[in-house]
Amino acid sequence: MIRVPFFLEPHYDETLPHVATNRERLVAKWGGVAGWEEQKRRHDLKGRGLEAGIPHFNLDRLAANSMASHRLIQHLGKSYGLAVSERIYDTLNEYYFVDGHSLNDRPRLAKTVAEELAKILPDDNNVPTEASLLAFLNGKEGRKEIELALHKLQELGVHGIPKFIIEGTSLVDGAAHSDVFVRLFRDIERRGFLQSPNTVFGSILGIPDEVIEEGSHRAENLVMNNHA
Repeated sequence: MIRVPFFLEPHYDETLPHVATNRERLVAKWGGVAGWEEQKRRHDLKGRGLEAGIPHFNLDRLAANSMASHRLIQHLGKSYGLAVSERIYDTLNEYYFVDGHSLNDRPRLAKTVAEELAKILPDDNNVPTEASLLAFLNGKEGRKEIELALHKLQELGVHGIPKFIIEGTSLVDGAAHSDVFVRLFRDIERRGFLQSPNTVFGSILGIPDEVIEEGSHRAENLVMNNHA
């Protein structure tokens, strides 16, 4: 699985550690408190989070431009494999959605990711340090690839998240229930092959073929995650 970057608020100023709270962002997006309450009722994301084992979402988490964090996730995937970048993605989900920290608070982000990488890669002498991660976050490396991926998403008509692109053609809304995904994956399982094995976004994001082939959720990786 490849994580494809997407910006909820692409106009947010990259130079600011954060721009607003998520509560403020959502009330403005849905035209006021009443519209926001109706959206919550229809989607029941809190209920689904509880079903997935997430007891609390920090409604006042700090919203910011996420270019730097997208660049970092892609960089780690290319350098250490998608299993590692998935572990960091999980860490940042808790960092943002539960703890409420900004994804553009670069010093805090570098510290959090460095500490997690030290746990994931304890025997790797080349594991990035907090200082090297901060230097990366403050730079421009990987920016072009993110911009190209965003352009491709626009071509595909993706204007909101979460979305899943399966076999390069099936576009499934992330709010779809599990039976939709089960049906698609069972069809692939019965067929025994992927109709479109080449990943468009892998090429756009510059992820080497061998990294994609290794995958992000192999059986041994799942065992590693379950015992983290």
